[in-house]
Amino acid sequence: MSSQQRNIIVKAIDSLQGRTFGNEVRDQGQPDHSLNRKLWIGAGIITICTLILAAVLLARSYDDFTTARFNLHEISDYGDLLEAANRISAERGPTNSVLGEEPAAVSPARQRLARFRAASDEALARLTDHPGPAAPEHVPQAMIELVRRQLLNARAEVDRISRQPLASRDVVDLQRVIEAMFDAVDRLQPAIRWKIARLVARDARLASPVITGQMLGDLREYGGRIASQIMAPIAARRPLALNNLIAYSETRGRLIELWQLVGRQDHTIADDRRLADLWRQTELQFFGDGLAMLEDVVREGRGAGHYTMTPAELTNRFVPTLQPLEDLRRAFLDLTIARVAADRERALHTLGAAIALALAILVILAGLLVSAQRFVFRPLLQARDMVIALADNRRVARPTAGTGSKEMSRLFDAIGSLDGRLRERAVLMEQLKLLADTDALTGLLNRGALERIGETDTPYQGLARDICLILMDVDHFKAINDRHGHLVGDQVLTEVATLVRASLRQGDLVARFGGEEIAILVPEKDINAALALAGRIRQDLAQHVFVLDGGTRLQVTASFGVACGSRGGEHWRSLIEAADAALYQAKSAGRDRVQGALSSLVRPPPPALTHTAREARR
Repeated sequence: MSSQQRNIIVKAIDSLQGRTFGNEVRDQGQPDHSLNRKLWIGAGIITICTLILAAVLLARSYDDFTTARFNLHEISDYGDLLEAANRISAERGPTNSVLGEEPAAVSPARQRLARFRAASDEALARLTDHPGPAAPEHVPQAMIELVRRQLLNARAEVDRISRQPLASRDVVDLQRVIEAMFDAVDRLQPAIRWKIARLVARDARLASPVITGQMLGDLREYGGRIASQIMAPIAARRPLALNNLIAYSETRGRLIELWQLVGRQDHTIADDRRLADLWRQTELQFFGDGLAMLEDVVREGRGAGHYTMTPAELTNRFVPTLQPLEDLRRAFLDLTIARVAADRERALHTLGAAIALALAILVILAGLLVSAQRFVFRPLLQARDMVIALADNRRVARPTAGTGSKEMSRLFDAIGSLDGRLRERAVLMEQLKLLADTDALTGLLNRGALERIGETDTPYQGLARDICLILMDVDHFKAINDRHGHLVGDQVLTEVATLVRASLRQGDLVARFGGEEIAILVPEKDINAALALAGRIRQDLAQHVFVLDGGTRLQVTASFGVACGSRGGEHWRSLIEAADAALYQAKSAGRDRVQGALSSLVRPPPPALTHTAREARR
């Protein structure tokens, strides 16, 4: 094949490849209006609309659930607050007993006081003992610390006075310490109001139960306070002072008013059997027996102050009448918590039903979309993708799943037939390209392929931009052709090509440069390495014996020109000129030599590289 024919084939192949690549670029540059995209855009719009409707439903259900969950948590905390107030209030009972007896290291009243103090401390600790960092829904610790500090101060006064002899205890001191215990409960009221405000702000439906719970807690507080307000004169064995009588009367009036308000405020008590029973017990035991007992004590205090009961005896008889009040408050809060918990469960079930409904709608929608895609759109889209892949010179495979109707099967059969023909065409093109790039005699790359590699500066099979070029020319090749004939010359060139190929390293590239010239591209800009490689090839060739037909032995030498430079455009031309000039110098110096280009040498080549073949055989 002539050089002109090779150039025509190469240009034709490049033209075909360039046309295909250009089509790919134009196709990729256009906006994607594919059927698949339109399908999924439409499906996405429908899905988004469905999700919006589902989100509205779910948001309402989830808000109801979170509100119910919040209410349950807050009501429980609210109950803890009322319980803490009740514990502190209950602590006044054994306190009054201790204040009305002689000092003693151990006594039943003091032991009872220690237990009640521990219960108060535990109730306060629950208000601040929250896992993790403090959250906004918890009562601020500063409020609880004020209560705890006031309670500790009041206890200290109780302990101080209780260590004094009973006869020397002043009624003013006793009244002051009792009022200090009152203040401990009063310091807890801001926290209770803070919690009520949060509950009502989040859910106004809780206003009635939480206010009723507060009033029931106040009933227990003032029920215990009314006895404590007359306890100081009893402990001192003195008549009731005017301020004690006024405080007693005010508290009694407040108790009756609160009791009437609770009865009118909330119908839950009348509707629940257990609460109704506790309501009747409270009326009988506290408002009946308890207040009547205090009225008897007050009558005794209005006279000379000769009381029939000691503070401990009064406490032991009066405190049990307060128990129905405590039970009523606890039962009411338990019922409220149970109802809020039921609301949370209903909200949770509603939320679950809403989620299930939304999922069912989405599943049905997805099923419709999947069916449409599987039986209508997918075969068409697969056929489209296969045609595009064939246009882009990519391999295609017939879908393994069902392709729908017979018409679609015939379409895929036609695409498969087209794919086979395109594969045959690709094989023929590869063969043509190989034929165009390969020297037919030596099997090496030809000059045209070498020029294309050198003209571009993009990486090629490990070759970077900076390379070394070795030009090799068989010495006296014309004489071999003239003496032994062109067939022998072809044999020599073939064996030389085989020998050179065997001497190369991985990454080196060899091509027939023209006639008896061979070019070697070394993928590194190291003139000494390239000179060493050329020297080895020269020695291997000088030591090689060519055996011709008929047994004639022939030895052949070659000259080498080595230069280093770069690939691409003018750099490549300069590199060829430098290597060719070095080759000319090697020829002029007597042949069978390796000569480096002066512009590439960084130090003189080793002497061994310029030895003649005769010296190598020596």
